[in-house]
Amino acid sequence: MNLVNTKLDGVYVAETDYFTDSRGGFARLFCKRDLQPAINGRDIVQVNFSQTEACGAVRGLHLQHPPHSEMKFVRCIKGRVWDVVVDLRAESATFMQWHAEELSQLNARMLVIPEGCAHGFQTLEAESELLYLHTEYYTPEAEDGFAYNDPLINILWPLPVTEISVRDQGHPELSQNFTGIIV
Repeated sequence: MNLVNTKLDGVYVAETDYFTDSRGGFARLFCKRDLQPAINGRDIVQVNFSQTEACGAVRGLHLQHPPHSEMKFVRCIKGRVWDVVVDLRAESATFMQWHAEELSQLNARMLVIPEGCAHGFQTLEAESELLYLHTEYYTPEAEDGFAYNDPLINILWPLPVTEISVRDQGHPELSQNFTGIIV
């Protein structure tokens, strides 16, 4: 597993070798030793799974506030998605910027998302599945989200949005006075 920096401070892409032969494929999906520069002493405490039926569907943008902020490790295990990270950390040099990566079963890439960053994705193929590893437990009172189409962030989604949950449609846009999250 190889960690590659992105344009956002502390956001990495973990490149994973995917081996195939006549039987099928094999990949190591998580290795604490290889990911140590990003993990930096944190522990994985929860693993989540999502399956999205429709191509073009959007989930997000989500995060948890301190003291329940979480680092996420996101991997597509079936299909293809366009995975987005938005830096909302108050003291970050890349505050209010976003970065996206195509994740798929075949490219075996994983996005490493630090605390204070929002996460969302759009399916590029129907029936896409994601595996999420978290360094903090889900805490409903710390949960938050903002609009996937927020003009202050201006995420360029690759496909027309075909579906989004009522909950995610209800997330507000960030205000001009938003000063960020202190993590």
